Amino acid sequence: MKGVFGRYLDVDLTRGTLSDYPVPDSWYSAYLGGRGVATRILLQETRGGEDPLGEGNVLVFATGPFQGLSIPGGGRHVVVARSPKTGTVNESYAGGFFAHELGTSGYDGIILRGKANRPAYLTLIDGKGEIRDASSLWGTTVGDVEEALLKRYKGAKVSSIGPAGERLVRFACIVNDRNRAAGRPGFGAVMGSKNLKAVVVRGKQQKEVHDEGRLACLRAEFSRALANDPGVQQLGRKGTAQYTLGTNELGILPTRNFAQAVFDKCEGLDTPEYDRIRVSRDNCTACPVRCKQAVSTEFDGTAVDPKYGGPEYETVAAFGSLCLNDNLPSVALANQKCNELGLDTISTGLILAYVMEATERGLIAPDRGLAWGDAKGMVRMIDRIVSREGLGDLLAEGLKAVSEKLGGTDYAMQIKGVELPLHEPRGKKGLAISYATSPRGATHLEAMHDEMLEGAPAGVPELALAGPVNRFDWERKASLCKRCEDLYSFVNSLVICGFVSWNQVANPRLNPFPAIREMVAAATGHEMDLDEMMRIGERNYVLRRVATARDGYSSGDDVVPRRLKDPLPAGPCAGERIDEAALAKALAEYYRLRGFDDRGPSRLKLEELGLREFC
Repeated sequence: MKGVFGRYLDVDLTRGTLSDYPVPDSWYSAYLGGRGVATRILLQETRGGEDPLGEGNVLVFATGPFQGLSIPGGGRHVVVARSPKTGTVNESYAGGFFAHELGTSGYDGIILRGKANRPAYLTLIDGKGEIRDASSLWGTTVGDVEEALLKRYKGAKVSSIGPAGERLVRFACIVNDRNRAAGRPGFGAVMGSKNLKAVVVRGKQQKEVHDEGRLACLRAEFSRALANDPGVQQLGRKGTAQYTLGTNELGILPTRNFAQAVFDKCEGLDTPEYDRIRVSRDNCTACPVRCKQAVSTEFDGTAVDPKYGGPEYETVAAFGSLCLNDNLPSVALANQKCNELGLDTISTGLILAYVMEATERGLIAPDRGLAWGDAKGMVRMIDRIVSREGLGDLLAEGLKAVSEKLGGTDYAMQIKGVELPLHEPRGKKGLAISYATSPRGATHLEAMHDEMLEGAPAGVPELALAGPVNRFDWERKASLCKRCEDLYSFVNSLVICGFVSWNQVANPRLNPFPAIREMVAAATGHEMDLDEMMRIGERNYVLRRVATARDGYSSGDDVVPRRLKDPLPAGPCAGERIDEAALAKALAEYYRLRGFDDRGPSRLKLEELGLREFC
């Protein structure tokens, strides 16, 4: 298949060796790239049961066919490894400019094995890889290590870990471009466990594509369509933080550790306040949307530097409404600290909210814990987590471990060890199915969002909608969940941004998928219709359930936190809850449609998808 290099760089940190890892063409045809090929490599190179923070874990940086081709939305890469949070294969995505360099490096990705005997970093410069000493960089923040390495390697891009990853904080990130994070599964800790501080890439090789002229025309048309769409323009101007008020008005803004879904001080986090601290916008490679916001402000005597970007919606909600904090500058500083130290903002916010509730309930002494809305204490606790000081040492192990140690598991908002994103499923029931069943743990980036589909136009083939969607009911949600997840799985295998793909599928002015399929064909020569696109997505989703089943996960792990079964007390969703019987019925239908038994995909489903080797 064209549009790929057909090989990964295989790095053994223990032995200090580098070699080529040829990828069979049949893998590209079946899995396309990204999450599919990277997961297939993990299944090939690990047996299951390896310690995520041990030498036996394998960490993969992966691209798809669009990286390196300057296609809007293609400025993303995926990282796949065994997660210290879920204990099984997991994945995380990041935007920015690192993916483009990797997409022009001569390799489709990088495989990292073993553990260096001292701090190290990897360079892949103009097609040549080397392992180098990072002793002088160990202990530095993400911004400092990136600055130091960019002085040595002009024009390169850097993915690195901060002190959080070095100290094996289980929700540590890998950060590139100072403010784009591969977060959630704790891969910063995986890099730290390998004594790997950074990966530096500079590329100059061009992929061979099937039809360069056709691709150039399609690329330009796609960019114009995005740039001219009013909704996309609004996303670029205001970023995702603008969704905070709308989510609050729908009654689905997680508040007070998910005990509520309406924040009565939301105006402190709203767009006018954000406008006051916004200083610029940024994009990812070749993307006209420019939705990444940068802010400048000050909180408690500490300046917030625009180089660390600005808080996205998830971060605003995590450090804001979830903690009953309406001080936006403090949220911006918390975001900056997470970026420079290398922490996942969602996980950090969920843990801080849990600490506030546990303090209120007497599980943590007031002088060790946090009170609701304590913005200064919240920022200080981030430092304690990274330094593993006092209570911070326990918090660094993640929410699941903290709640099991202290008690209060009923209000520990996590699934399979992954803290919930800032989306309230009691007000959109399809999301509850996705949350419960995801092999990644709670994720919002490969899940159904009911409210997006309420106003979707009829006849969108990618959604196969049979009628209006009501976010409060369970009708047809199992089939819609499967459809959405397979579509998003395709997106994550191609590795294209959701904001220019699945986020637009319900846009009456712009359905991007016909153009995306044409660009895939022009780049790779792989012609695909809608059915083939969805089949690739399903195959790669099922592949992830193969991995979790190998590690002992079953349908018994497909649950939601106890708190979500309680009715919401107020707002537009007052009285809404996740009814156990309704969820169980929806899950049974979901498993039937997926072809899953208690452990995962059935033999029949694996054979149907061409995955007989995993039977």
